[in-house]
Amino acid sequence: MEQAKFKVHRGEGSQGQDVDYTVPIEEGMVVLDAMHYIQKTASPDLAVRWNCKAAKCGSCSAEVNGKPRLMCKTRLDDFNLSEPITVRPMKSFPVIKDLACDVKWNYEVNKKIKPFTPKDDTDWIMYQRDVDRVQEFRKCIECFACQNVCHVLRDHNLKPKFAGPRFFVRVAGLEMHPLDGENRLEELRNDMGIGFCNITKCCTEVCPEDIHITDNAIIPMKERVVDKYYDPLKMLLRSLFGKK
Repeated sequence: MEQAKFKVHRGEGSQGQDVDYTVPIEEGMVVLDAMHYIQKTASPDLAVRWNCKAAKCGSCSAEVNGKPRLMCKTRLDDFNLSEPITVRPMKSFPVIKDLACDVKWNYEVNKKIKPFTPKDDTDWIMYQRDVDRVQEFRKCIECFACQNVCHVLRDHNLKPKFAGPRFFVRVAGLEMHPLDGENRLEELRNDMGIGFCNITKCCTEVCPEDIHITDNAIIPMKERVVDKYYDPLKMLLRSLFGKK
């Protein structure tokens, strides 16, 4: 039977190292299957988050050969099995143990976003074109792969100032909703730090739901912020009349 070699991160907190494992390969296996085999046969204490095993819960995110992926969606036959497959926790978040990360910061950011707020005297009729406009953003499964790969968070650790692509997607879904009456542009500019994003599209590349994060969410939100706060004519009027 064909076998695959794995280098799996083991350890708690910032302390850890790669441990070598060998796993027999069966047709259709994914990386999560290999982690389960390791738990069953070699290391029952290997910490791995997972839930649905159907690429819909976002729990099993990890870095496989250096790229953020869902382990349940990453097939072993996509790799050159003559070389070891590395499986490590997401770099942008503190490690609890092994492959399990502490992602609670994301939920704290989420709490600060103004919820859907209907306009006064809202006509609750929606047309299909309006639904289509925001439906893409609802596909997010909060795997946080986009947060992990974003260099603003990954390399510069600007978590206090920068919300990250996942939450720009959430705000875009609210701002573009035809029945929403709230204005979140000031929060996007100041609290969420959308200006730090320099449109590398790395978040779009790793999204398992194929959401066009950069083109359909971040860029339109940046344009709205620029139009409101950095339009030269509007800036002149604000300086003359003190209006926001």
